Amino acid sequence: MNQATAAPAWDRFAQWGAWPARVLLAVAAILLVLAAITPLTASMDGTPAEVPSLVGGEPSDAAEHERDEDLAFYDRVIDRIESGESYYDFIVEEQRARAYPVRPGLAVRLPTLAYIHAWLGEPGLIAMAIVLMGVTVWAWWKRLGDEPGGKRRQRIGAALMLMGGSLGLNRYYFVLHELWAGMLLALAFGLHRPGRWGWPLAVAALALAIREHVLPFVLLMGAMAAWRRDWKEAAAWSALVIVFLLAIAWHFSLVVPQVLPSDPESPDWLVLRGMAGWLGNVVLSSNLRFLPHEIAGPMVVLMALGWAGWKSPAGTTGTLLYLGYALAFMLAGRANNFYWGAVVAPAMFIGLAFLPMALVSLVNAARGKA
Repeated sequence: MNQATAAPAWDRFAQWGAWPARVLLAVAAILLVLAAITPLTASMDGTPAEVPSLVGGEPSDAAEHERDEDLAFYDRVIDRIESGESYYDFIVEEQRARAYPVRPGLAVRLPTLAYIHAWLGEPGLIAMAIVLMGVTVWAWWKRLGDEPGGKRRQRIGAALMLMGGSLGLNRYYFVLHELWAGMLLALAFGLHRPGRWGWPLAVAALALAIREHVLPFVLLMGAMAAWRRDWKEAAAWSALVIVFLLAIAWHFSLVVPQVLPSDPESPDWLVLRGMAGWLGNVVLSSNLRFLPHEIAGPMVVLMALGWAGWKSPAGTTGTLLYLGYALAFMLAGRANNFYWGAVVAPAMFIGLAFLPMALVSLVNAARGKA
């Protein structure tokens, strides 16, 4: 009996032929070397990071009194909403006063998180962050238990989810849209099952209303539903995309009339940063930021490899999701937009639970071991 026959169905690489496995091993080795030597920075050409404190570790008490400029800006927006003002009556003038770009319209954030923050206050957000973390870890505990090959990695996978999402419990960063969108995306992913998509759709809708960077996840879920010929689910995800596009059009209609010809456009987001874009975004917006870049960068590559080795609905979704965002981060986003990585970083850590299986099977397949 050969290895491909004896291997569990969920062990993807154990079923590969020798040459595909050798090619992937070579590619992985090259990527690991490149990841180790790629410097990870939140600045480019002397331009400071938009949220520099996220890179430097946890803020001290003194730093609390010296709020980062962007975080202080979000605080000001929330204060004005709490005082009864309407977001679109002041947001353009607030950004212009700080020399923040207001063109194109996406340079002005959607108001969802600011209103949630104003309505709940910091105590409410602390409670929401704790509940969101607990529910997300529980959702992944259940999904790992339900998926082929996931049961034996249930504990380590849930622990890794907790590790990946723990930054979302830091109240200092509660005003950052990407942290909330990323945790909600992780929850939607954990709750989803083929044929069971109601709650995941609702959670993803909230994430998308907070940050438009969740859109690739929504598109992927719709595409995979169509691939399974689940037309009802595919239609539901498609409807969410349409509603989002209408909301963005409404957002633009309120922002654009306030833009002046003298307002500068935002610097180009299409900057082709390559490996530094992918690795920098994930590392600097997660707890990997505490590690030396020679270790943290390769860890991101190994997470993706672990996901790729898990042949299951969740494993396939995770592989496509994280490789898709990897490509997007290589192509788009300036170095000081590193916090975009928080949209995908939390659940990406789960890939490490499947890394030992993936590496052993890939090496055995490359050796042609029966």
